[in-house]
Amino acid sequence: MKYAICNETFGDWPLDRALAYAREAGYTGWEVAPFMLTDDLSSFGTDKRVAYRKQVEAEGFEITGLHWLLAKTQGLHLTTLDSETRARTTEYLKDLARLCSDLGGKVMVLGSPQQRNVPDDQSMQSAMENAAEVIRAVVPVLEETQVQIALEPLGHEEGNFLLTAAKGRELQSMIGSEQVKLHLDVKAMSDEETPIAQIIRDNADAMIHFHANDPNRQGPGMGDVDFVPIFQTLQDIGYDDWVSVEVFDYEPGVETLVTQSMQNMVKARDACT
Repeated sequence: MKYAICNETFGDWPLDRALAYAREAGYTGWEVAPFMLTDDLSSFGTDKRVAYRKQVEAEGFEITGLHWLLAKTQGLHLTTLDSETRARTTEYLKDLARLCSDLGGKVMVLGSPQQRNVPDDQSMQSAMENAAEVIRAVVPVLEETQVQIALEPLGHEEGNFLLTAAKGRELQSMIGSEQVKLHLDVKAMSDEETPIAQIIRDNADAMIHFHANDPNRQGPGMGDVDFVPIFQTLQDIGYDDWVSVEVFDYEPGVETLVTQSMQNMVKARDACT
């Protein structure tokens, strides 16, 4: 396993300071929320992409890819009945795939609950079909760029669409592409009735990315979830890709979140047999 951290964790820290601190803590992966780069993707051109990638890689990091794909956007939605909005969303996801590739990333984690939640007057089947349509149309660019989308199930606290790993697998099967797989998140899995370790085992064949966090919205090991069986299961299934720290509650402070999350993950890993 390799350890990454999401760039929004550092808030308004200058990039050089954030990278240096994350490196010192032991991370080697850098996961990017597009809104941390720009609020206008069209203005973040080749020169800026090259410069950003060079700076991150010069500090010893690999950019794992993107997450929070649709967050802080306007006029985009994954499941909406409005065909024009779905078309705009498709084109935006294509642009993000190109950004991801330019930055050296391989995976785009598709969560963004506010841009996929389903209104009461729309059926869930319609929402699933619309989401599949949008993502299926992105596949040619995913194939061209060799980027994969990792569908992210999220719990009831976040919204009402794609609430379980099983629903993520269902959507994946509707799309039918090797470029679209599954993402698992500890906070989200904690919302399911099935034990986390079992969810991981059941979806080992489809999982291509993993977020470490806690239902208290802080880092791994900073709440009630025991990460030893989680890391033991990841080890048992032979998962050797990124475990990326994603937090939502920044009250403990950047330094505590970054350092303690890594310390807790190493401790859990070392406790595995």
